[in-house]
Amino acid sequence: MKTLPHRTALSVNLNKVALVRNTRHLGIPSVTRAATLCLQAGASGITVHPRPDARHIRASDVIELAQLLQAWPDREFNVEGNPLHNLMDCVADLRQRQLPVHQVTFVPDGENQFTSDHGWRFPQDAERLRPLIAQAHALGLRVSLFMDADPQAMAAARAVGADRIELYTEPYAAAWGSDQQSAQLQRFAAAAQAALDAGLGVNAGHDLNRDNLGAFVQAVPGVLEVSIGHALIGDALELGYGATIQAYLQCLQPQASALVPADQAA
Repeated sequence: MKTLPHRTALSVNLNKVALVRNTRHLGIPSVTRAATLCLQAGASGITVHPRPDARHIRASDVIELAQLLQAWPDREFNVEGNPLHNLMDCVADLRQRQLPVHQVTFVPDGENQFTSDHGWRFPQDAERLRPLIAQAHALGLRVSLFMDADPQAMAAARAVGADRIELYTEPYAAAWGSDQQSAQLQRFAAAAQAALDAGLGVNAGHDLNRDNLGAFVQAVPGVLEVSIGHALIGDALELGYGATIQAYLQCLQPQASALVPADQAA
């Protein structure tokens, strides 16, 4: 199989910008302005996670961001959430409006959950995921499943039709700087390799930051995309969007050994 050196794509999650905006009725900070500044600085895409209670990203934000991305045809729009809640209606609406959306990331969070904290389980979740993945494929969307770093589950994720998995990286981030850091990196590397062996693309996200990101993408094979929100938006409060995006892109500089199957590089 042909392999190509690659740089991991950076998708910026804008939920925290919307969360701050929602504390007042002034429309600031602007989610679309934040997206524009991140894209201008070199981000590969935008991620949003609209929840049913609209506590941060709202349905109107999703539409406005998709409209914005029409002017950035080389960048991607990733909409994540629980496909058993509002996610499928959200992306179907974008398709009906002929607006860009490239990837859906299925996340098994509860309606009132503070933040995502675990991946899908197999075989328990297989049968309910299969028709939802087929529905997303019928809309022309790539499907990524939010997954724990369990090598044994990757073939099952591929079997239900997933195109990629997003590794839930909080355990790695929590171990950063401790005597468990190396073991966690090895665990995630093994899970990523199992995903690649099953024919899946590999994404990653949750609590990645400027300190721990570089080591992760160097050690974990074939990471196509990282989705980063909380830490990146926190850094942008101090550094500005442009400098922050550049700092994260520097963490993602390709290594000579970073190879990915050519059919997964798109």
